[in-house]
Amino acid sequence: MRFVVALFAAVFAVSALAPKSDASAPAPKASPADAGAVPERYLPQPYVKVRHPVWARNAVIYQINIRQFTDEGTFAAAEKQLPRLKALGVDILWLMPINPIGEKNRKGTLGSPYSVKDYFAVNPEFGTLNDLKSFVATAHRLGMHVILDWVANHTAWDNPLVREHPDWYERDWKGDFRSTPWFDWSDIIDLDYSRPALREYMTKAMTYWVKEADIDGYRCDTASFVPLDFWNNVRAELDAIKPVFMLAEAEQRDLHQRAFDASYAWSLANALGDIAHGKSDVGALYGYYSENESAWPQAAYRMTFTSNHDFNAWHGSDAELYGAAFDAATVLTFVGEGIPLIYNGQEADNEKRLKFFDKDPIVWKNSPRAALYKKLIALKHDTRALWNGEDGARMVQVTNSAPAKVFSFVRFGKNDGLFAVFNFSPNSQKVTFSQSLHFGAYTDYFSGQSRKFDASSSLTLKPWGYRVFLKK
Repeated sequence: MRFVVALFAAVFAVSALAPKSDASAPAPKASPADAGAVPERYLPQPYVKVRHPVWARNAVIYQINIRQFTDEGTFAAAEKQLPRLKALGVDILWLMPINPIGEKNRKGTLGSPYSVKDYFAVNPEFGTLNDLKSFVATAHRLGMHVILDWVANHTAWDNPLVREHPDWYERDWKGDFRSTPWFDWSDIIDLDYSRPALREYMTKAMTYWVKEADIDGYRCDTASFVPLDFWNNVRAELDAIKPVFMLAEAEQRDLHQRAFDASYAWSLANALGDIAHGKSDVGALYGYYSENESAWPQAAYRMTFTSNHDFNAWHGSDAELYGAAFDAATVLTFVGEGIPLIYNGQEADNEKRLKFFDKDPIVWKNSPRAALYKKLIALKHDTRALWNGEDGARMVQVTNSAPAKVFSFVRFGKNDGLFAVFNFSPNSQKVTFSQSLHFGAYTDYFSGQSRKFDASSSLTLKPWGYRVFLKK
């Protein structure tokens, strides 16, 4: 919902390192040398039980803020943009909440989309249920999938549930309805998931949109604020209808076991922002990727991004957040491990913070960034080593002579891979590489030129420059 990075990072707790096995693979068998020596209960088991939909394996997510996406701010107007998004190459369209917005204690003139007044209705500002169905059907016809933003943690003050089921809400020390504690979210009140009837109601509401509008899953707001066992059951009931994709607004490994395909890589975005502002060096990336490989199962998709509605509204535009480092940060979110996200307007080089509670349409214009995103998406789709989770290859560090300034790694699969080098500093860097991991012949993906690396090779990068060398 709002910017809660610090809290989500704090919630991330690791009790033990998770085995990195494919959920669809059989349990590992003991080697002949171990046969009869180790009881079966000691064999490693896959941590992630979720079965990712096939169409998510090399997917890129595109977030649509319906209110600001077009001048009209409607489903019908957004539907007209779907051929453009298809040409860009995106796969999963994430629509911010489509439900009616509460009026009581509303913020701004139009209110927050995350203050839900009715879980079974469409916000009339955006259009009708049929308009939503048409949007989804057109997206499907073009080969894209649609997920809705879902707000399970809280409702608007004037949601009918407040009157009909006041016992479904949490209370403060005075016995009054309360907003989410410790945040200035005065336009909402929290639900109480100790109530079985609430769980049944919310699950039925989520299955309704899959059945009625044929959506393909959900992005779940403040997912870690809602009990995990609720999400586990929701995923099972949704998958019984059709294979779905579930994205959690959280940075918490355990959500991946039975409920969510993907979660937020807040820590990576924070590290990139700190590097861009000179608060950290490349060591911040080593910390993130070390934890990513050691403490997270590979089958868990981590959504990598430079912006989203929270980042843009509350922290700054891309230029404010990253300055000259923006392109390098963007490329890393695509060629490093993770499922990439584009926030609407980034491909047009949107220069402003979009207002959160009022109408503030994106100013669409031609920008070289659109070509960059299109090329990165094509690279993601066509290079198996870059696919999501266990369908892709792990990143392996390539040691260079300027480790505090230059970040370098390979991702090699069975049939393809790449060698990527990033200068995350405001000065030109000439680097050498002491190990042989990256040796071989490549094509520079952006220039098309051939390049060979061996023990005598060096590489010069411009300030905030990057190079991606592709091996087929």
